[in-house]
Amino acid sequence: MNWAFLQGLLSGVNKYSTAFGRVWLSIVFLFRVMVFVVAAEKVWGDEQKDFKCNTAQPGCHNVCYDHFFPVSHVRLWALQLIFVTCPSLLVVMHVAYRDDRERKNRLKYGENCRSLYKNTGKKRGGLWWTYVLTLVFKIAVDTTFVYLLYHIYEGYDFPSLIKCEEKPCPNVVDCFIARPTEKRIFTIFMVVTSLACILLSIFEILYLVGKRCCEFATAGRSSRHVDTSTLSSGATLMDSNTLKVAGKSPPGTPAPSYSAAVS
Repeated sequence: MNWAFLQGLLSGVNKYSTAFGRVWLSIVFLFRVMVFVVAAEKVWGDEQKDFKCNTAQPGCHNVCYDHFFPVSHVRLWALQLIFVTCPSLLVVMHVAYRDDRERKNRLKYGENCRSLYKNTGKKRGGLWWTYVLTLVFKIAVDTTFVYLLYHIYEGYDFPSLIKCEEKPCPNVVDCFIARPTEKRIFTIFMVVTSLACILLSIFEILYLVGKRCCEFATAGRSSRHVDTSTLSSGATLMDSNTLKVAGKSPPGTPAPSYSAAVS
């Protein structure tokens, strides 16, 4: 594995993530990718070779193994990690697309032209929707794989003894899994970290939506305040103009005397 590339990818995604997103990335790369690469592959190893059945019937060992382990845990987790980490690259690609638009705009209209974006990395407009959709996709992927793991293996437990009666086995055959307790611990650990990532993604969506609603509410109050101030100043100006046009003196000025009016 190219750790320099992994570090660059992590720092690039972290730059545009919220606090929840940074915690999510830390859990994925430290507690899922590292555990998967360092320990999980060694725990499972050659599963079919370590799967023992008390029969010498040709083909019985293979069909029993395929019945209880239709998909390898290691390969299933590898697919899960690929699908759950790839959406984060969409945010980086979207920011790169904005940067490219800004560069082309400056080349076309000059360096002092008006910028298309105040901050290309700020989650506004299309980038906000891209970020939220990637979170929804991550939740869907983790939820799907947690369910598949439970459905395919009928739970997260590894019994020490398995009864198999698939053809061409002559009768009910006893089969044994190598290191079932160790595999059970790692399976539960990966499931718990997946659930933690799901919760963090849900919290991040709620945070982003709540923050956007607060911004809309603040902008609405500010616009109403500006409109009220404009209306009040306009009404005051209209009253003063009306008094000038009508030739009336302000309420505080005394009326002219009768003799002055006659003369």
